[in-house]
Amino acid sequence: MLLHEVVVTSAAIRATRSRLAKRDAVVHLLQAATTHEVPLVAAYLAGVLPQRRIGVGWRGLRTVAPAAAAPQVTVTELDSALSEIAAVHGSGATGRRAGLLAGLFARLTSDEQRFVGGLIQGELRQGAGDGVMLTAIAAASGVPEAAVRRAVMLAGFAAPVAAAAMDGGVDAVAAIGLVVGRPVRPMLADSSPAVGDAVDPAREQQIETKLDGIRIQAHKDGDDVRLFTRSLEEITDRLPEVVEIVQAMPADRLVLDGEAIALTPEGRPLPFQVTGARTASSADPERLRAETPVTPKFFDLLHLNGCDLIDAPLRERQRALADLLPPEWRIDASAIESVAGAQRFFDDRVAAAHEGVVVKDLDAPYAAGRRGAGWIKVKPRHTLDLVVLAVEWGSGRRQGFLSNIHLGARDPATGGFTMLGKTFKGMTDEMLRWQTARFTELATDQGDWVVHVRPEQVVEIAFDGLQRSSRYPGGLALRFARVIRYRDDKSAEEADTIDTVRTLAGG
Repeated sequence: MLLHEVVVTSAAIRATRSRLAKRDAVVHLLQAATTHEVPLVAAYLAGVLPQRRIGVGWRGLRTVAPAAAAPQVTVTELDSALSEIAAVHGSGATGRRAGLLAGLFARLTSDEQRFVGGLIQGELRQGAGDGVMLTAIAAASGVPEAAVRRAVMLAGFAAPVAAAAMDGGVDAVAAIGLVVGRPVRPMLADSSPAVGDAVDPAREQQIETKLDGIRIQAHKDGDDVRLFTRSLEEITDRLPEVVEIVQAMPADRLVLDGEAIALTPEGRPLPFQVTGARTASSADPERLRAETPVTPKFFDLLHLNGCDLIDAPLRERQRALADLLPPEWRIDASAIESVAGAQRFFDDRVAAAHEGVVVKDLDAPYAAGRRGAGWIKVKPRHTLDLVVLAVEWGSGRRQGFLSNIHLGARDPATGGFTMLGKTFKGMTDEMLRWQTARFTELATDQGDWVVHVRPEQVVEIAFDGLQRSSRYPGGLALRFARVIRYRDDKSAEEADTIDTVRTLAGG
């Protein structure tokens, strides 16, 4: 199959808002692919690079070869070329990768170059996420969607499940289970604005500390330990101290879920950026370990010595975890006896500089890859009234709408505004329609992607925290920003200032 067919299908998916049309487009391509092509087609349409990383960043894509006049590259040829680039290491690797990349891009049309560049950068938004891809795999193969969904949770990615479904049907999909050494999709928590809303007197629940660290999944098979992030990226080589701790655990085979976090000598959390920078860097891990050690704190046990626990209720997984690990490697948790007691736990955790809490149903199984009422996170909510400086055109189901807004705080010193980040979170369909009309009126240009606007519209933004950032001139960026409402009752002159933001950041 030519890559061109995938690119055309991707464009069709991006151009329609109909989930049924998106699904049918994916079904058509999956059914047209050969056995070897199916996992590649599924991965590419999901915006996933099978190699994960190939050692090429955005700088390496700034200068590309002139485009080919006609399609000629197949999906298997693309996969082989990217695997060859990913395999380059050692002295002179950057130059060799650049040469291989130039050779590949010279064989791609301009549309294919944009598509592959988006894959490499992980920025290919085309609307074929899980909601479309999993239903398409089920429709194309005849395998029940529930079976497909569970298999993808346990396999981590849709591509291998698509291959199994199209080649072996129901039996092949049912055979996909938890494998020690292969990451599963992590269970996710729903959100609640307050502890009282998360506590349900009809359920037996516990409350635990929500750390502001990096989610890690630890797999142990004998002396072999592998560590994965929430996005299923392997970071084993970056955290030797965590590897040693897991190796010393009294079990031959296990899978743990938890967090890795950098702490002060007194046990208080360091800013998220410190942990993030440590776990993101692969340079000289022993030196980084000495400079910024991280501590694992585990809260769940998914497998122990040949026994899968993901379908067991949380109370059983918690008992097994407590029997396995000492308190120093477990996240603090407490049974909920009253809303007042849960609130005190929350207040104590926030006072200790932690991110918040998670309320968990002790009857709930480990629902890998899903959000639901089994886990509910509660974090203190901060809000700011900011000004919209620009808007980006949406893609997928937001095609044709102005979506992602650029946010700025008022700067009294300059009379202008200081950008703090972007967000498209929290927008309803009605809000998208309103802001598209509103920002079209305020537009000072009509860009193909970014539309700059007169800085007049105030918006109330909720966010989880602030982090240092070299990307923005103010040196700060909002974390997990989301829209609460547009403030037509406020003028831009009444928006919050960058000084207020710096005070919140402690600087």
